[in-house]
Amino acid sequence: MVDTIPGLMIFITGSSALELSERTGEPLTGRSNFFYLFPIAQAELSQDFLEAKKTLHDKLIYGLYPQVVNAGTQTDKNNVLTSIKNGYLLKDILVLDNQKDSVFILNLLRLIAFQIGNDISYNELASTLNVNKKTVQRYLYLLEKAFVLFSLPGFSRNLRKEYSKTPRYYFWDNGIRNILINNLNPVNSREDIGKIWENFCISERLKISYYQRQVAAHYFWRTYDQQEIDLIEEKGGKISGFEFKWAKPGGKIPAAFAKAYPNTEVNTINQDNFLNFVTAL
Repeated sequence: MVDTIPGLMIFITGSSALELSERTGEPLTGRSNFFYLFPIAQAELSQDFLEAKKTLHDKLIYGLYPQVVNAGTQTDKNNVLTSIKNGYLLKDILVLDNQKDSVFILNLLRLIAFQIGNDISYNELASTLNVNKKTVQRYLYLLEKAFVLFSLPGFSRNLRKEYSKTPRYYFWDNGIRNILINNLNPVNSREDIGKIWENFCISERLKISYYQRQVAAHYFWRTYDQQEIDLIEEKGGKISGFEFKWAKPGGKIPAAFAKAYPNTEVNTINQDNFLNFVTAL
């Protein structure tokens, strides 16, 4: 139709990201545009700071899938997340591999859920799941293509001791992460609040970066002696660093980073200043 009908524009939508990209990408090279719709972004909610902070705990626990946002009660939100987990979340990958058993993929996702903000080891994951390293890498790749996960590579420019061996993985939605580990407990009773705060801030930053069509690259930074910065953003030739602290005040910039990148500003994102970070670049 595109080849034979002049001036025709076709919109193709659907929840099967893998199938859409595979069946429309190559035949329409140079004649197609892809638009990715992530879970609802904080920037789409048009909330002022007081309203955004008032609903922050809910977002950290239940996430921002449209069905969840529209659910009335916490029980309803729980039920929706459970339905997503058991329904179409992994449908693309299972169909692609002609599988009916999602246990392996769910177990892999649970392991990743506990390692947010930490370096992962493909070998360790493979050993725990009793598979080979290539299998782990393949399914992490597919989970990124299905928009369940995304990864950040390590930032390395000036120092030999900068770590960039393996990426760090995050979830596009906090609610999916939390339902996978069966933990929808409130914020004040969680030991992993630092992880879900970091996941929320980084995923929201990437959403708004994409929607505003910003040409920006995102990384984590750390050295082999454990100095680290949660997020590095490179945009327009400028490097910025961000640390995510739920309750603690901002600390000092790691000495190795300050020395290697002396003109780089590092900001701490907390409950009192998060809104601008996740809604504007």
